[in-house]
Amino acid sequence: MHSSQLLRRSFLSRTACGVGAAALASLLVRDSRGGDSADKLAASRGIIQPLHLAPKAKRVIFLTMAGGPSHLESLDYKPKLAELHGQPMPESFTQGQPIAQLQGKELKCFGPQHPFQKYGESGQEICTLFPYIGSVADEICIIRSLRTQAINHDPAHTFMNAGTTISGRPSMGAWLTYGLGAETENLPGFCVMTSTGKFGQSQPIASRQWSAGFLPSRYQGVELRAKGDPVLFVTRPDGVSLTQQADVVEAVGRLNKLEQDAVNDPEIATRISQYELAFRMQSSVPELVDISDEPQSVLDLYGTAGADGTFAANCLLARRLAERGVRFIQLYHRDWDHHGGIKEHMAGTAKEVDQACAALITDLKNRGMLDETLIVWTGEFGRTPMAQGNGRDHHMKGFSIWLAGGGIKGGMSYGATDELGYNAVENIVEVHDLHATLLHLLGIDHERFTYRWQGRDFRLTDVSGHVVEAVLA
Repeated sequence: MHSSQLLRRSFLSRTACGVGAAALASLLVRDSRGGDSADKLAASRGIIQPLHLAPKAKRVIFLTMAGGPSHLESLDYKPKLAELHGQPMPESFTQGQPIAQLQGKELKCFGPQHPFQKYGESGQEICTLFPYIGSVADEICIIRSLRTQAINHDPAHTFMNAGTTISGRPSMGAWLTYGLGAETENLPGFCVMTSTGKFGQSQPIASRQWSAGFLPSRYQGVELRAKGDPVLFVTRPDGVSLTQQADVVEAVGRLNKLEQDAVNDPEIATRISQYELAFRMQSSVPELVDISDEPQSVLDLYGTAGADGTFAANCLLARRLAERGVRFIQLYHRDWDHHGGIKEHMAGTAKEVDQACAALITDLKNRGMLDETLIVWTGEFGRTPMAQGNGRDHHMKGFSIWLAGGGIKGGMSYGATDELGYNAVENIVEVHDLHATLLHLLGIDHERFTYRWQGRDFRLTDVSGHVVEAVLA
């Protein structure tokens, strides 16, 4: 073996002295959490066996409204802000506060641009731009007091996904597939889909947002394209038979196994498993996207004919992925960065997602899957109650999200911002709290779910976070 390929644990395994044996034992303890044997276990069942808690949900569908939807034109009605429209923003709210692009500028109150009304038996106040979501108001829990720690798009997405603004850490989808495994061997346990609307600035979404970070790379998210072949090169080349390709996969697997036996590197185990998964996906992916078995009533429910690159088509695929055992499904819709023209643009963007979000809830409920599927609808932050021309700037001090399904108490609102929608002031929920609650619903104690890397035990919730018990059914 070439010396550069000889890892520490391989060297120690060849060392007969007591010091080498003791060091090897220490490494094996560490590797029991991230090494080959643990990797094989996690591929099917996950690393947490048994679960810390009785789970309420089996899977997560995370609907990311990329760009930062305005809570003031969606889920958080502020009549006082409407009353002060056009007047100077009181300095008591903004003095010394971080403001993205309005820093040092004249700040004026900007009232809600669309009316709200009460929906459902629960009477939840929701903007009239979202009548379909309003129709399932009794199924959702609105949190109006979320806060984040980043005021620009990319770090705010990173914080929402990984619990830190530092790039390179594992995303929550990777954490969950590492901890829980998946209920499928023919599809990735963590799938991502993106769509782009027509009414706002579409900020880029970097693939590192679904990275596995320091976890074995087999747990990173796999992006499925919304149009055309969902996965590039998943089909066999012309002239290559199934038997021929199986021979190649088997031969490559044997070669990788020889190297794995020598160096015991988790990334080689990843390489082996991903070759095998790609081979199985040649049949599972075409079956996934073939929606000919979907009745017209379901297509009408979502408002899509499927495979058209829209958010609605992706929601339908999300339900199909959930049925097939995918653990974490994340959808991005890139159309919410409304620095200008928010009245018109918010109306257009809301229409792009409203029907499909409600359809996803209804469809899962009709199939008996909603109780075991946790749905999260959120942006990376909210928008300011101050005007940026005829739009709104980025805002991190208070914004709104909604949850539905697996273990969530429907038909309720939790938390509040102040009378102008600037600061979260009642039952404040931090992103780490959201993550802790998500893990809790899946049967995981967030404080016990750690991974040791570079001498420190890391977790999704870092060193904070608490379960928001009030929103649990």
